[in-house]
Amino acid sequence: MTHHAQHRASHDHHREEGLAQLLDLDATMSGDSWAEAVAWGTRFVRDSPERILDLGAGTGTGALALARRFPAAEVVAVDRSAVMLERVQAAAREQGLDGRVQVVPADLDAAWPAVGAVDLVWASSFLHEVADPAALLGDVRASLRPGGLLVVVELDGLPRFLPEDLGIGRAGLESRCHRALADAGWNAHPDWRPLLEETGFEVRGPHTVSTAAHQDPAATAHYAQTWLSHLRPALQDRVEAADLGTLDHLLAPDHPEALLRRADLLLRVDRTVWAARRP
Repeated sequence: MTHHAQHRASHDHHREEGLAQLLDLDATMSGDSWAEAVAWGTRFVRDSPERILDLGAGTGTGALALARRFPAAEVVAVDRSAVMLERVQAAAREQGLDGRVQVVPADLDAAWPAVGAVDLVWASSFLHEVADPAALLGDVRASLRPGGLLVVVELDGLPRFLPEDLGIGRAGLESRCHRALADAGWNAHPDWRPLLEETGFEVRGPHTVSTAAHQDPAATAHYAQTWLSHLRPALQDRVEAADLGTLDHLLAPDHPEALLRRADLLLRVDRTVWAARRP
């Protein structure tokens, strides 16, 4: 491996570790809305599923929740990232689920993995990431047994934390940052119902679940710090210099208005859920 390739591999590993941390924080901070999304989506399961597939499993929030909800089921977590799948395996061991949760490395833009027939497919914050959602949905439908269910979950927008007036900089910083990222295509997704119906599914939803709570102020501040640090490089050339300066003050632990010193942060995030049955 060349030095350049080693550097790139190290950078990719570091980036994936950072994303894994964000996913775990989201699962912790959005626990109630996650539980609601799972409960609403799986209420349309006809029988107790024997085999469940979690596409783009990340660190396994969905896979592990489904394994707990359906204790007789085998769960297969699919992701192209070895970092993510290692997290899934570690979490499954910690929760006593390692005998029921398998991991399968696969790039779903390249080929559908050999996972066999399944009864329930879970796809959270994933469908908008694939190159050809219609083709993927065709693969999902073909893998589902008749009567099987696909549950799709998407973020309605990026998580929000900041008050409108921070006491520094111009009011409305977070809204301007989110608009800039939306213009760049971050988290862009349609209402999936028309495409699901075109693929031959019977669709319920969309249904929205929300998180809006101060929760533990220190934990909220830590999540905000981690999330906004993740966003900061993408905002470099997309917002005004003054807004970047305010954001840097928030991220600097020693600044008087730093995120980690604040008690006025409120996590707000909405998710939309679609449930789609194969006839």
